[in-house]
Amino acid sequence: MVRIAEPFHGAILNHRHGTPAEGGLRIAVRGEAPLRDRVTVNGQTARRAGQEFTADVVLRSRETEILAASEGVGGRAEHRIRVLWDRHSRPRYRFSIDDNSFFLRDVAAKGYASLFDCFYLAGLQRLNRLYGTKFTVNIYYTTGPDFSLPQFPDRYRGEWADNAPWLKLAFHAWANDPDRPYQHASAEQLLGDLDRVAAEIHRFAGEAAYAPPTVIHWGMVQPSALKPLATRGVRALSGYFCPAPWGWDVNYLFDAARSEYLSRHDALYDFESGIAFSRVDIVCNNVPVERIVPTLAPLADDPNTAEIMDLFTHEQYFWPFYHHHVPDHFERLETAIRWVTERGHQPVFLHEGFLGGPEPD
Repeated sequence: MVRIAEPFHGAILNHRHGTPAEGGLRIAVRGEAPLRDRVTVNGQTARRAGQEFTADVVLRSRETEILAASEGVGGRAEHRIRVLWDRHSRPRYRFSIDDNSFFLRDVAAKGYASLFDCFYLAGLQRLNRLYGTKFTVNIYYTTGPDFSLPQFPDRYRGEWADNAPWLKLAFHAWANDPDRPYQHASAEQLLGDLDRVAAEIHRFAGEAAYAPPTVIHWGMVQPSALKPLATRGVRALSGYFCPAPWGWDVNYLFDAARSEYLSRHDALYDFESGIAFSRVDIVCNNVPVERIVPTLAPLADDPNTAEIMDLFTHEQYFWPFYHHHVPDHFERLETAIRWVTERGHQPVFLHEGFLGGPEPD
């Protein structure tokens, strides 16, 4: 038995994971094979130390297959993986806000002269003007009997278009409840809800303001839904990939090995669907102001988590009537945004290019 341990199948590698070499990126390949076997990696003899082997591979293309082969008294065995080289990667961050519905209801009810007469959108606009932050706002179709998207007027289409370079609307779910609405749902139900929300966004905000979803409510969908989601333009999905008493959670039902990997890395590519999965680095409504930087700083020191900062929060905590209102919510956002900005991370939308950067070639 021969097994490649590093890199992981689907790993998204950038300049932090190797050294420039011969027009490519030289990376280390590590794994295990029987003690006396001869091991090659992409045809080159590997170095051995006990059961471990190491070899260098130079990535020159967007995708590279790595083949480790061992030959000995037991015959020949192989292990193949594929990795993706994010050739043009640069430090970047995105900001996503989940569970949005209250601000839409507020604007529709108050009939403001401008979208930004709503304190919530005004606060986001302020952060954009100070730091250039781009926000993806993930919305519901309905908040219940008192409001649904068809009630939102189209009179603000011009403002949505003017602000689309930094403010996008995306599908999140049909409604806040029940929890985990798509964990056991069919792809047809998920896409049906997505299409109805997308149609409303196009109606009242226009094409420029629309973004394909990058977070599905609760981060749980059936594996069979991933390819269909890709047909709707989904190119990146974020989750927590966190351990729970019952296993891994908010992980799009990934297996334990991929979930554990994503708990320690920025992202992982799913070749079957063509979707890149990103790990959320911070949920601002859960982290006090004084803990924002201590939460993010260790990630910036780790090459596996330093390149892409996936910042995140939830809309309801901004509103004073909400029972878990966070009075300093905007201060938490600004603390996180200021810190990543000072470290040279640029604001992006994850759905544009490759995880917000130029497409690898």
